[in-house]
Amino acid sequence: MQTKLTLRLDDDLIEKAKRLAKKRGKSLSKMVSEYFDYLASLEMEKEDRQIPPIVRSLRGALADSDLSEKDYKKHLERKYL
Repeated sequence: MQTKLTLRLDDDLIEKAKRLAKKRGKSLSKMVSEYFDYLASLEMEKEDRQIPPIVRSLRGALADSDLSEKDYKKHLERKYL
């Protein structure tokens, strides 16, 4: 789904961005979208660096399983009680 976004920028900056978009053969909207996507990926990389590698390697390991939080609680009760 695409949603319209309004940005307020200096006229000079808009003209520079339009020229750059034309030079790259892209729309200005596409360039802005790619830039926001790039910023988001940088943020995710930053978050990933804070997670220990062993934990990061487990990310998504149970994505296709049908286990629930209730199952996990039962497991802990059996293990510790």
